[in-house]
This record gives sequence, C-alpha cells and structure tokens, in this order.
Amino acid sequence: MSSQDFVKLTLQLTTMLCVAFLCGQIMRRLKQPSVVGEMAGGIILGPTIFGVLAPALHGWLFLSSPDVAVVREALTKLGMLFFLFYAGLEVNLADLRRLGMRAILIGLVGTVLPIAAGVALVYAVPGEFWGPTVQRHYFAFALFIGMNLANSANPVLARILIDLGLLNGPIGTLIMCATVVDDLINWTLFAIILSDITPAAVPIGGSPWLSLTLVGLLLAVVLGVGRWLGPRLLERARPHTAWPGGLIAVTALLVMLAGSASEALGVHAFLGAFLVGVALSGGDARQREAHDVVGRFVMSFFAPIYFISMGMSANFIANFDLALVTLIFVVACVTKVGAVLLGAWTAGMPLDREAWAIGFGLNARGATGIILAGVGLAANVIDERLFVAIVIMALLTSLMSGPLMCHLLADRQPEPVRPVTPTLEVS
Repeated sequence: MSSQDFVKLTLQLTTMLCVAFLCGQIMRRLKQPSVVGEMAGGIILGPTIFGVLAPALHGWLFLSSPDVAVVREALTKLGMLFFLFYAGLEVNLADLRRLGMRAILIGLVGTVLPIAAGVALVYAVPGEFWGPTVQRHYFAFALFIGMNLANSANPVLARILIDLGLLNGPIGTLIMCATVVDDLINWTLFAIILSDITPAAVPIGGSPWLSLTLVGLLLAVVLGVGRWLGPRLLERARPHTAWPGGLIAVTALLVMLAGSASEALGVHAFLGAFLVGVALSGGDARQREAHDVVGRFVMSFFAPIYFISMGMSANFIANFDLALVTLIFVVACVTKVGAVLLGAWTAGMPLDREAWAIGFGLNARGATGIILAGVGLAANVIDERLFVAIVIMALLTSLMSGPLMCHLLADRQPEPVRPVTPTLEVS
C-alpha cells in the first residue's frame, strides 16, 4: 500500500467512525439501539445521500482506490470475528441445561417454523419477484430468507431486559436461553447455505451432506473439546503471561484459528469465532474482566465501522421496493411471534402477557440480522434490493421490541441487574 493509499484509508476510517459515533449517540439519547444510528450514518455517508449530494467527493474518498477498499474490507471482517466472539460470550450453556425443555422448545419451535415459512414464502411467490440474482441457488436463497425470518438478536434483547430490570429473573433467563438455540441453528444453517453458494471453498467437494458433516464436526470440536480444553488452557497460561494481556493474546489466537478453520472448510469464519465465544463463556471474574477489555475496543471501533459500512453498501432509495419491504416485514413478525407463542404453549406456558412479551422480544433481529444480510450480499445470495428489505426489517423489529415488551411487562417487579457489558451498549 502506497503512502497516498494509507492516507486515504485513515481518512475513510476517521470519517466513518466520526459519523457512526455521532449518529449512535443520538439514538442512545432516544433510548434506541445505537446500531440503528450507525446504520443511518452509513446511509447518509454512502451512495444514498452523500453520493448524490457530492458525487465527486464521495467517489474520491471511497471509490477511487480498489486497494484501499480491499484493506478496509479485510479490517472490517477481522473486527467482526471479535464482535461475534464477544457475542458468543453472552451465551450461557449452563442456563440452557438448567431450564431444560421449556427454553429448548421455545427456541426450537420459534426458529424452525419461521425457517419453514420462509422457504414456503419464496416458493409461493413467483420467482421473478425475487430478482435474477437468486435464480442460480434458489433453494439456498429460500433457506436464507427463512433464516432471516427466524433470527433473533440476543444483544438487543439483553439490553431491553436490563432496562426492564429482568435480565437475571426467570423471564430474562428464559428468553436469553431460547436465543442460544436460535443462534446455533441459524449460524449452522448459514454455514451450509454459504458452502452451497461457493462450493469451491470446500477443499473436498460441495455436497450438502458433506457441508452438514463439516459443520457438525466444527460444532463438536469447538463446543465439545473447546468447552473442556479452552478454560484449562487459559488457566495454565495465566501464571506465565502478563494479565490481562496474556488472556487477550491467547483468546485472539483462538478466535483467528477458529475463523481460519471455518473459512477453510467452506464455512464462514464468523461461525468459528462465535463458537469460540460460546466455548469460553462463563469463567471467573478475572477472565471476564480480560474479555471485557477486548469487548470495549471491538464495540467502540470495529462494530461501528462495520455497521456504518453496511449502510454504505447499497443505495437505500434506488433499491427500496415497498412491496418487498412490506412482505418481508409482515411475514417476519407474524411467523416469529406466532412460532414463539406456539413453542411456549407446547412447553406448558399460558399464552398471557408474558408469553407475548417473549414473542415480541425474540422478534428483534438487531445487529445479528444486519450481519447476516451483509454476508449474504457479499456472497451473492441476495441482491441490493433484498439486502435493503432485510436490513429495514431488522431495524424496525429492533425498534418495536423494546416499547412492546415494556408495555406488556409493566407490572413485573424488576430483578437485581448485573452490570451492562460493552456488547449490550452497542447492539
């Protein structure tokens, strides 16, 4: 990279971070997730507004150097590995085992039925409606739509439950455990979808059954072996390294190794990073403190740059399709809330205000939905028109979940809350 390219890269990152910070702070003052503001900042800074108002300046800053674009994309992807690692740390498998079938049923039914509904929707609507990009991998696209209808954003949910004072209570634990099932199913499915779209990434072939086997092997190694070996490895490293710097270095190595292994298997690197976070979740206070150091940097630098870059990746006016946006949003809300209510009823819960609150809470797609849409666009699973529709759905469902849960749970007594972590502040 030349000196001029480096200057341009730093100018790009400075501009993106400044706009993301200002827009995120505005949304936080309005008691909304800052990721909404960061996405809005990207729409302002991208081809939607800045590219129209000042095309020459926009082109010079963001489009004039392919080398800078490649470096920025690689930097952003590396940052998202650590974002998803930190999101994985929020997953508590011990809570899932303790709550047993109730959380599993809500998570399973609330995830599988919307996936099936998404596949049915794609095949029920004429293929021309979805655009030419999806025609070569139609079934994979149908699964992708189903996965986006089924997705829930646990960081957004955790932030809402903290505001309500219910995170440590029974309903908060139940909701967060249900998202564990949701995350594991959706990220596994996404890995299989990507291996079907880009089978050349898999060294030994692109069969769906082979992809499923590779994903299962990754889950078994990282969650099985990693859950047993990871904490022991960190404990052994503690006396021989500076603290918390030693833990940060070891976890960074594990995240990058797992991400590389995932990518080499034809599975997206994000899945490996997320699973490492799940495997290392819990731990003692010193370990959590060190992970928070990683989280604070990731949430203050990498995450805002990623989400503003998502807003910059498409023209949200030129690619806005009202019929498509309405269809995706309505079907997403109906299928997700309905499936969660069915799961709660199957688990023996009454369909009262608490059950409806769980349904509307799990309906939030948040940052996770935006990440999935961005990776889908980059992998040519969807085009820019579908990307815009899915991102708008993710933002709207996140905005509506908090007020609806507050209304439905207004009479609940708050539980003692634990400190807010950086992940929860940003997403």
